Amino acid sequence: MDPYCLKKLNQERLARHAAILLTDLGDGRDRVVREGDPVAGPLRDAINQAFLSGTSKVVEIEGRSFFLNVHLPPPRLVVIGAVHISQALAPMAKLAGYDMEIIDPRTAFATPERFPDVRLFAEWPQDSLQARPFDRYTAVAAVTHDPKIDDLPLERALRAGCFYVGALGSRKTHAKRVERLKTLGLNDEQIGSIHAPIGLDIGAASPAEIAVSIMGEVIKAFRARSVQTALRLEKTA
Repeated sequence: MDPYCLKKLNQERLARHAAILLTDLGDGRDRVVREGDPVAGPLRDAINQAFLSGTSKVVEIEGRSFFLNVHLPPPRLVVIGAVHISQALAPMAKLAGYDMEIIDPRTAFATPERFPDVRLFAEWPQDSLQARPFDRYTAVAAVTHDPKIDDLPLERALRAGCFYVGALGSRKTHAKRVERLKTLGLNDEQIGSIHAPIGLDIGAASPAEIAVSIMGEVIKAFRARSVQTALRLEKTA
């Protein structure tokens, strides 16, 4: 591999950007294509599909063979709130292969004793998100029931295009949340993408059952992102 391409690919991976190492099998030349980069001709469709599926493969384009080596960021789950639901959710996320972190400024709740082996940030979301911003491979679950803590990360998640955004609360609570988010400049389409009430409708009652419903909904959203992304690509084509 070209050292320049290796350096660029590593930079994209560290920044949690999806990228493909595109190699022309005829002459051995390669280049790095970041998700969203313009690509001309029929190769564009093959690259878009590779980003959607996350599967590396060889493709034949106009008599030439290319190897598409796909590198997608690992899915990340950020939970706003160190509550009982979060305690049950942490081991589920780990088993499902998600990098999970919890943000909660309430130091009485956000303690290592309650959340062993979890990336825990006992600070306000606006401080945490400066160093670790959301991206399209991030799922965000706001579960504190406190607008002072939940609203800002919800706004940031919607603007970042996170593949999943969910918020705990009744429909009445969510209606008030909608009005607050509108005052922050979010439109109806953005706000309408919030999963609220959070989680799959399985009749969950206990914190553990709610955690199951949230994890299931996150996984469903991630697996469906190919459809959502395809629709977005059609709009911008």
